[in-house]
Amino acid sequence: MARPLLLAILMVSASLSGCFGEEEIPAPEVEIDLGNGFRPYTVIAPIDTGINPYHDHFQTDEILPDWFIQEMQTTIICNLTQVGTYQERVDADRATCWDTINATDIVYFPGTRIFAQSPDGGTPTMILDDPNDGHGTAVTGAVLDADPDAIIFFVEGFSDNAVTTAATHPLVDVITTSFGAIGSLPVPGIEDATKIAVVENHKIHTGAADNSPSPAVQDATAGPPWSIGVSGYAEGDDDQKETMSGSYPDMASDWTQVLPNHQDTDGYHETSGTSFATPRTAGFLGHIMTTLRAEFNDNASGGRDGFLVDGDVQISNSDIRNALNLSGWYPSSATWDPSGGTTPISPVLPCTQVGWGVLNWSNIEPMINHLNGSSTLPSRSSEVNTCMAINQASREAYWSAYPSE
Repeated sequence: MARPLLLAILMVSASLSGCFGEEEIPAPEVEIDLGNGFRPYTVIAPIDTGINPYHDHFQTDEILPDWFIQEMQTTIICNLTQVGTYQERVDADRATCWDTINATDIVYFPGTRIFAQSPDGGTPTMILDDPNDGHGTAVTGAVLDADPDAIIFFVEGFSDNAVTTAATHPLVDVITTSFGAIGSLPVPGIEDATKIAVVENHKIHTGAADNSPSPAVQDATAGPPWSIGVSGYAEGDDDQKETMSGSYPDMASDWTQVLPNHQDTDGYHETSGTSFATPRTAGFLGHIMTTLRAEFNDNASGGRDGFLVDGDVQISNSDIRNALNLSGWYPSSATWDPSGGTTPISPVLPCTQVGWGVLNWSNIEPMINHLNGSSTLPSRSSEVNTCMAINQASREAYWSAYPSE
């Protein structure tokens, strides 16, 4: 378990903001087969400060079936007030919802695809986002911008216990964490819990590299070899590495996004950081998994015998990660704007800056086609493979993982 001092550091470090970005690109539509009465889906678990389930960004007309609500281990259903200001709605629902929740409860909010739990307890209002922060609401917004059809299992907390709660939930497929020690200090964090998620329970974990140029290898969130470490990329600006973003990660994704507010029902703000590049990556991967589950008639509800797609074709965590690595690409430094606050992508060993490369919407269809066998992604160059093999060996050695035979 993390020490209280470290948790305080994590709370302070979790909400950096900075540069400006561009409008969100809408997610491609996916044709799905309703099959057993409910569509294929992916469950993504952000672990963060809390969430504002009243916001329009999270509303849906979709009705989740009763069997699914039960399999999510729901203990409380909160029908939220739909009129009035944010604070008026919260106050109206205190007696029937917010004041009834304890640490063991999993709460479902009809009219959204959000299930949530606060396993650590001790917050002024369980699950609801911190009035002075809003980090978790923005993080979840980033997930859904990349995968609008995702089911959200939101876990409030910055602790091993919070991550383990998602790691051991049978329906969770992807976990995303956007917190860690400032400067990627080489201290223990949540790596034991993310190892349970990925190594033992075959889920995917995306972890934020630090909001500094520090190497990601020793970072407890982004560094362990079972995690997908994410840094920042200035998409739509000058297409270069964000300087205040971890180095030598697995991938880089969109650093600046327009995300929902946590103290109103329809407002948005522009914000930046690996905190948002990381859940965006989780959403991309969830979108890919849902598409493949639809294509290959995977109607399972958890329990896929260690696979993430288990239908006509079986696809594992390592299969998806390999496709992700193959899909990465390096922008040309020719577009670098010296006044933009970014670092140009080096023509020599760009892997030390952004790992396997950039992940955005351009990667998604090639990854899907690679995984469904319709079109194989080309191999990376020997230079890139060698660079990332060194990265992997360094992470395995640092985290005492996967010892060589």
